[in-house]
Amino acid sequence: MIASHLLAYYFTELHHDQVQKVDKYLYHLRLSEENLMDVTMRYRREMDRGLGRDTSPTASVKMLPTFVRSTPDGTEHGDFLALDLGGTNFRVLLVRVSANGKQKVEMENQIYAIPEDLRRGSGSGLFDHIAECLATFLDKLGIKDKKLPLGFTFSFPCQQTKLDESILVSWTKGFKASGVEGKDVVGMLRTAIKKRGDFDIDIVAVINDTVGTMMTCGYDDHHCEIGLIVGTGTNACYMEEMRNLETVEGDEGRMCVNMEWGAFGDDGKLDDLRTPFDVEIDLGSLNPGKQLFEKMISGLYMGELVRLILVKMAKEELVFQGKTTPELLTMGHFQTSFVSAIENEKNNEGLLNAEQVLQGLGLSPSAEDCVTTQRVCQIVSTRAAHLCAATLAAVLRQIRDNKAAERLRTTVGVDGSVYKNHPQFARRLQKMVRRLVPDCDVRFLRSEDGSGKGAAMVTAVAYRLAKQHTERQHVLDTLRLSSAQLLEVKRRMNTEMNRGLDRNTHTNATVKMLPTFVRATPNGTERGDFLALDLGGTNFRVLLVRVRSGKRRSVEMHNKIYAIPQDIMQGTGDELFDHIVHCIADFLEYMGMKGASLPLGFTFSFPCQQNKLDQGILLKWTKGFKATGCEGQDVVNLLKDAIHRHEEFDLDVVAVVNDTVGTMMTCGYEDSHCEVGLIVGTGTNACYMEEMENVELVEGDDGRMCVNMEWGAFGDHGELDDFCTPFDHAVDERSANPGRQRFEKMISGMYLGEIVRNVLLDFTTRGLLFRGRLSERLKTRGIFETKFLSQIESDRLALRQVRSILQHLGLTSSTCDDSILVKEVCAVVSRRAAQLCGAGLAAVVDKIRLNRRLEQLRVTVGVDGTLYKLHPHFSTIMRETLRELAPQCEVTLVQSEDGSGKGAALITAVACRLRDGAK
Repeated sequence: MIASHLLAYYFTELHHDQVQKVDKYLYHLRLSEENLMDVTMRYRREMDRGLGRDTSPTASVKMLPTFVRSTPDGTEHGDFLALDLGGTNFRVLLVRVSANGKQKVEMENQIYAIPEDLRRGSGSGLFDHIAECLATFLDKLGIKDKKLPLGFTFSFPCQQTKLDESILVSWTKGFKASGVEGKDVVGMLRTAIKKRGDFDIDIVAVINDTVGTMMTCGYDDHHCEIGLIVGTGTNACYMEEMRNLETVEGDEGRMCVNMEWGAFGDDGKLDDLRTPFDVEIDLGSLNPGKQLFEKMISGLYMGELVRLILVKMAKEELVFQGKTTPELLTMGHFQTSFVSAIENEKNNEGLLNAEQVLQGLGLSPSAEDCVTTQRVCQIVSTRAAHLCAATLAAVLRQIRDNKAAERLRTTVGVDGSVYKNHPQFARRLQKMVRRLVPDCDVRFLRSEDGSGKGAAMVTAVAYRLAKQHTERQHVLDTLRLSSAQLLEVKRRMNTEMNRGLDRNTHTNATVKMLPTFVRATPNGTERGDFLALDLGGTNFRVLLVRVRSGKRRSVEMHNKIYAIPQDIMQGTGDELFDHIVHCIADFLEYMGMKGASLPLGFTFSFPCQQNKLDQGILLKWTKGFKATGCEGQDVVNLLKDAIHRHEEFDLDVVAVVNDTVGTMMTCGYEDSHCEVGLIVGTGTNACYMEEMENVELVEGDDGRMCVNMEWGAFGDHGELDDFCTPFDHAVDERSANPGRQRFEKMISGMYLGEIVRNVLLDFTTRGLLFRGRLSERLKTRGIFETKFLSQIESDRLALRQVRSILQHLGLTSSTCDDSILVKEVCAVVSRRAAQLCGAGLAAVVDKIRLNRRLEQLRVTVGVDGTLYKLHPHFSTIMRETLRELAPQCEVTLVQSEDGSGKGAALITAVACRLRDGAK
């Protein structure tokens, strides 16, 4: 009879009035959006405290590292065991993961009870019981003789120092087994298994149920980077940037953080929001003063909170005509499942369920009592959902800020009986999250298979990562050079240097050791205005250099940069030099010196044979140049011919020099010890002051002459074949000059990006990177520029910026793990380049030392080039290699700030000084 009264009552104004009375009575439990935003900010501050090295010990939200560094990528496969312990029952699972073209997971599992006496007895007894159940499961499946990898979901607050070790901080959820807190639960499980002796397993990982949930959902949705549990207890985890996780060494990549957010408020941060009902629940719990946030949200306490409210309302004669029953007064008799049933809005079933529940508690409820009870349930569960949304909003903001994204797209994997069974909880949670963080597009994905599958996925991912790491390192090891190998490179370079200097072997030497006819460095008396032309890459410069002597000794420069289009680089020689002369004319007009005739120094950074200072016979083009009619010709004459064709101005070409020589002279103007020039940019080369007695191509034994080594061709006769990798061969074969400039192709800026691209292609083809998905852009030769190496290896660059570079290359679905690996590849390739450069330089400085029969040599090397200047670690690695391979040489590396153009002008100034002095 009451059922029909309830249905009629539901549609009257009395229902509305009753709801308003309850709302007024429980106004402290009804949180405004402003309240919730405040909770979000408070929780974000607690997250920061938990992440900080100095503040984490006293933080209520512990932000525990899980050592789970990667989420599934869909290529995992194999058979894995999983244990899932987090409540009154636990599960053992066999999880079969296959990835042969289609992701598939098959699971067999068995649920075992944990009696109360074991939950509150001895820890060894508890783990003996778990080991026995595991043995039973293996027996049943006939796999007891196999040693399978196992993932252990242990859903209690733990401190981890590695993936397979977990120290229990404190029991929750009604567990009180002695001798476990402060101990490694993996160690206790291993001991229990070893004690039995009838089976063996490989425990690979121990995780929290939230991590398991994230990994389970992450297998189906690669955007999943948050795990959330709202069941018997509540907790969350998410993928945090390592740079923010101060309690763990290292700052690259991400790690899953188990927040243990149930303890939020244990330090009083939520006292203003807690009601007398919350205080009473806490005092009657097994762990007073702990897990205060959990006690406002989770299934273990939600029904009890409703019971306490109803008891108080009954005592105040607001319900049940002021009557209570022993059942209503007994703790735990109003279950959270009752809350879910009472809030069922389908055909008003909730009010009928309320009547049945209250009758089961020995009460005789009126229609008003049923409406009141339903409203109490709604207020309690809504507060729980909204508090959960507020803390989740803080996590979403953290991830969005980490990624510096205007909008965040992410997925939250969710599990737990409250979230799954309560008819309104999920909707209220999601709606409030959208209101609190409108700039986040969040998908909520229910974990259908529980955290046991997640433990297996963590184990599968760990196995995949270990296997892939081994494969990748095997490849990268071919690009790593030992000290012995570098010493051998130094020895072979020295051999080729001697062959290049020797008149009899010079023709066949790969290191040509070309005389430059630069015999002197500046002495400070040079003065005058000089033009300089600096040609060595896709851009070139025209400079006006004013040299002043005396007390106000200085060099003043004006310059303009001009591009050389690809069609001119690979057209005819006349077109190239006409373009250069046109640019010189433009510069003279720009400087207001149209028609002026000035001495000119020509920095021409290609292999040349010189017979005098103002002559340079081009031996071969490098760096992508292919202009016809130039090789074998004097470039000074080609320039003069172009000047005469234009008849706009005349120039006195005094000297043609290499950029290395120009760099040496520039630095030598400031440092008299500078006797070596080095370029590491688009190409690479070196020069140094050699004893005339060793320069057999030039007559005379007195003094010294600067020798242009043209060391980029070192290896062209196979001297480096045993150090070359398939990636080097691929770069060489597809270059403009196959088989030539082999040393340069292992070092310089024109090629390093291409080496990296070939490594990335190889890794992707093998399924070791980008989930095996090749982008068309990555297949494009030259698309991975060397400047990317400098950017990616910058210590200041966050991995999100690495990902933006990869996205530019069409790799839009690249992961954080992909970014870490790309960074490692770049580091290995650039390190080898710097070491090879250091080995070559060690041969040079040691030769100078031996030439002069010195025990110790002090020398300065002037260096220029974009790779050397812009790469964050190149110079450091090169110095380390130099110290190791030439310990008897004290070498100072000085960066040339003004480029090789200034050097050409200084050589011209010196030549003019010497020429004028000889008149």
